[in-house]
Formats: sequence, structure tokens, C-alpha cells
Amino acid sequence: MTQTMLAAERHTEEKSAYAIAIRQLESAAHYLNLDRSMVEVLKHPRRELTVNFPVKMDDGSIRVFTGFRVHHNPARGPAKGGIRYHPETTLDETRALAMWMTWKCAVVNIPYSGAKGGVVCDPKRLSIHELENLTRRYITEISIMIGPESDIPAPDIGTNPQVMAWIMDTYSMHKGYTVPAVVTGKPVAIGGSEGRLEATGRGITVVAHEALQLVGSQLEGARVAIQGFGNVGSATAKLMHKAGAKVVAISDVRGGIYNPNGLDIPSLLHCAGRDGCIQAYRDAELVTNEQLLELPCDVLVPAALHGVITNENAERIQARVIVEGANGPVTPDADAILDERGVLVVPDILANAGGVIVSYFEWVQDLQAFFWEEDEVNNKLERAMRKSFQHVVQTAEQNRVDLRMGAYIIGVQRVAEATTIRGIYP
Repeated sequence: MTQTMLAAERHTEEKSAYAIAIRQLESAAHYLNLDRSMVEVLKHPRRELTVNFPVKMDDGSIRVFTGFRVHHNPARGPAKGGIRYHPETTLDETRALAMWMTWKCAVVNIPYSGAKGGVVCDPKRLSIHELENLTRRYITEISIMIGPESDIPAPDIGTNPQVMAWIMDTYSMHKGYTVPAVVTGKPVAIGGSEGRLEATGRGITVVAHEALQLVGSQLEGARVAIQGFGNVGSATAKLMHKAGAKVVAISDVRGGIYNPNGLDIPSLLHCAGRDGCIQAYRDAELVTNEQLLELPCDVLVPAALHGVITNENAERIQARVIVEGANGPVTPDADAILDERGVLVVPDILANAGGVIVSYFEWVQDLQAFFWEEDEVNNKLERAMRKSFQHVVQTAEQNRVDLRMGAYIIGVQRVAEATTIRGIYP
């Protein structure tokens, strides 16, 4: 194979989230010396559903939308995974996200397997009525896969607690009684958990603190740059600021802002909540999303989409620590470059696991109809994140690998063990 062909193949892989997920699995399997037949089992999603469904729009027209739901490996428990509404959602991406969710649940040792779902749409271009119609019809189409004992969806990019409320109501109407445990990330008023909204950001903040200590620094006073200002990015900015960090840059889909002296995060949260435009903030210079990644900082939190740090920009990353708020923001080639340069990367399957941990807490509370105070939820989350972080660090040190491979060794080993113990049916 020529260098040109090799480069073209690698470029295609960098664009494919699922190809990256397979590459990461293969690397972990090598360290674990897994049997090839087990690797084949773990490579493939257990089931995939693609649906094309009509939605009546406000102007009376009918639009057909495409949606997906994927279950990866069911060995460790019911399927768990978010639903995203995004114009670039694909089946390839959904497969990868389902696989990453399997490893994530295993790394933090909660009894779930991985799932993911999505609809190809731009929710910002839909009215609230159209968004509700789309949600109810999509959930009706995938209802053969979801349920409190089989598959429990949650929010992701483009969805929120209101969307989860519509999901719960739609499923419940079909059942004829209320089923709060069918979905997590709901409003507290209908069975949601205290602390769920900020859970992913809280988990990121906890592991950022741990990671900085690992490199001989601390979170208080650290310069933090955050790509993405949705639920994850905004919660991370709020909690980092509260912990004494200096948030120097943030961005959304339209671009970012940068002030080396720190941004007024409470004002920005108010601004974003009011009109959704952080670029109106005056005491900062405008930067692109690409430029933000390369700014001087101690902690970089890519909390937008996958594949934003590649072999093309990894050499220019100035952060000491990268904490992956999004799923798959650093490609395998970039990982190798960053590791060689001494940049500590806290992988997504550990770093952003706070959301699924508190989703698990919410599911447990719904099943028991017994709810916890917010302090209890937050304390349990922080303990789980610290314990998982330390386990990953120990595993990485024992195997002389980076934190990502340390996390994969734990996650893949636990899923492979469960798969082996259960056996192959029939």
C-alpha cells in the first residue's frame, strides 16, 4: 500500500467514529491477550434499528425524519445511552457511541451495557410543538427496544429534560400507567434526580482536580479552556469557576471568546441563558473553535463533538491536561502525539461518566420510588469518580500505558469477563 493510499485510509478512519472505536478496542484486546473470537463478539453491536418516520410540521406539511437506536453488548445489564438530535447524526457515529458507553459503564462499574440513539435533525430549527411531535413519534418507533428493564435513554446533544419528559409520557401512555424509570435526565417533578443536570460537568471537574494533582498542580488558579457551552460545557465552566479555576476561554457552535485574565462565568451563563449568544460578551477577544483548542491553558475540556483534536493540530495543543467532556474528541493518532509530548489525557469513558453515574442513581430511585437529597447524590458521584480515576491510574501504571488504555483495559476486561461467564446462547 502506497503512502498516499495509507494517508487516505487514515483520513477516512479519522472521520469515522466507529473505526476509531474499533481501533481502540483492538489495542485493549492486545494488552489483555483476548481470544480473537471474543474480540469479534465485542466489535459488533448486538442490535441496530433505523427508523424513517413522518412528522406533521406547524405549516401543515409532512417531513420524514431518520432516527437510530443501537445496543452494543448486553452482558452487564440493561442498555443505557443518550439520544441526540443533530443534523450530522449517523448510524456509524451511533454505533461508536453505543460501544463507548459499554466501556464507560464498565469503567465506573455500574450494571449497564451501552446504547445510543439519535435523530437527524436540527432542533434549533424546529418549533417546540414540532420538537414534541418528532420526539413522541421517534420514541413510538423505537419503543420495541426501550424499557426500564431493557434500555433506558437519557439526554445528549440537542436534547434536554423536557425531551426526556415527553419520552417518559409517550412510553407511559402506551403502557397505560406511569413508568418513570424508562428514561433518565427527567425534570425532578416527574421522577428526575437532584444533581442530574450538572452531573457530567461535576464529574469532569472532579477528574480535572485529580489529574492536575497527578502532574503536580492544582485546580484552584488553573487556566481552563472549554470547547462547547451546552449542558456539559456550561456546567463544567460553572463548577470549575466555583472551585477557583480561571476559565479563560469558552465557545459554542458559532465560535468562542478568550481572556487570559479569566472570564466572568456567572455573567456568561446569564447571557447564554437569555439570548444564547456568548459572543456578545465584551471583555474578551473572539476566537474560532479551532483556535480555542490551541490556546495557552492548564486544562483543556473539549466538550462539543468527536474528532476535534487530530494529528494535524495535536502538536499545537498547549494544555498540560486534556479532560474529554465530549465522546471521542481526541483521535488515536493525536493520542500518540500528545502522550509523546507529555500531555495527560483523561479519556471520555472516564472523564464524562458523571452523567451516566447519576442516571444510574435516578433509575434506582425511580424503581424504588425513594429519592435522595442533592448532597447525597453529589457525594456519591464524587466518590465514584475519584475511585474510578485512581483505579485507571493504577492500571495504567501497572501496564505502562496512558490513561486511555488503562481505562480500556478495565472496561473491556469487565465486559469480556461478563460475556464469558454468561456464555453464548443457545
